[in-house]
Amino acid sequence: MNDQNVNLCGMTRRLMVVRSAALAALLASGIAIGDERIERARAAMKKLIGERAIEDGGITLKTPSIAENGNTVPVSVAVDAPFTADRYVKAIHLFAEENPAPEVASFFFTRASGKASASTRIRLAKTQRVIAIAEFSDGRILRTANEVKVTIGGCGG
Repeated sequence: MNDQNVNLCGMTRRLMVVRSAALAALLASGIAIGDERIERARAAMKKLIGERAIEDGGITLKTPSIAENGNTVPVSVAVDAPFTADRYVKAIHLFAEENPAPEVASFFFTRASGKASASTRIRLAKTQRVIAIAEFSDGRILRTANEVKVTIGGCGG
């Protein structure tokens, strides 16, 4: 039996093997790009917090679970912690792991702010995690994250 004569869905075996290898290479490069972006996000977060310990929770992060338009995704974030002379939320930082530029927004507070909350709209390149990091004046760090599925016109993405 000759490879050229066997027809599988309109393709010879040889052509199917070549196309399968090309598809595998393309998928692998996509995974590498995703991994590279996540590593870039982790590096940006590490630059911000250094070696300080991170506590999960303590932040309310509101995002839609599905965003029909990745260009304008509403986000609100708040830390329910009292502001005292010795301890208050200095900043809240938002990161989007898979965006080309993972640092999305930073909100800064002083003792006089009284509470730490903010709302904005962000742009998401694709389905990914949005991460909020709260930085306290005493060095404490809180973190939380939400997954946002970005669709185009309501169709999966």
